[in-house]
Amino acid sequence: MPTKTIIKPAKSPAAVGPYNHAVRVGDLLFCAGQIPIEPATGNLVTGDIKVQTERVLQNVKAILDDQGLTFANVVKSTVFLTNLADFAGMNEVYAKYFTADFPARSTIQVAALPKAANVEIEVVAHF
Repeated sequence: MPTKTIIKPAKSPAAVGPYNHAVRVGDLLFCAGQIPIEPATGNLVTGDIKVQTERVLQNVKAILDDQGLTFANVVKSTVFLTNLADFAGMNEVYAKYFTADFPARSTIQVAALPKAANVEIEVVAHF
């Protein structure tokens, strides 16, 4: 049975609850959903969906970088939006990070997210 390794990148914002940033099992990395928190301050980034999505994906990148991975290693992503009308703006920023061999993706509208964020993204990556 593969070993479970807890991942807590130094460059990531502090967790907002009782969870880890990521867990590695075998050749898979399961990343917790990231919201637009500025790592240096722990505060939610203000701004429109594009600004928030940019920060979220920078937080995802910090986890991937910590493990020597890139967005090309991501095989599945899930996007949570508080307003599905923000899909186009989120997608515009998302497309800057996922440029080829796109992962499978689900996008879901939710009633609310932690800290009143407008977007949260979680990913699964392969080593």
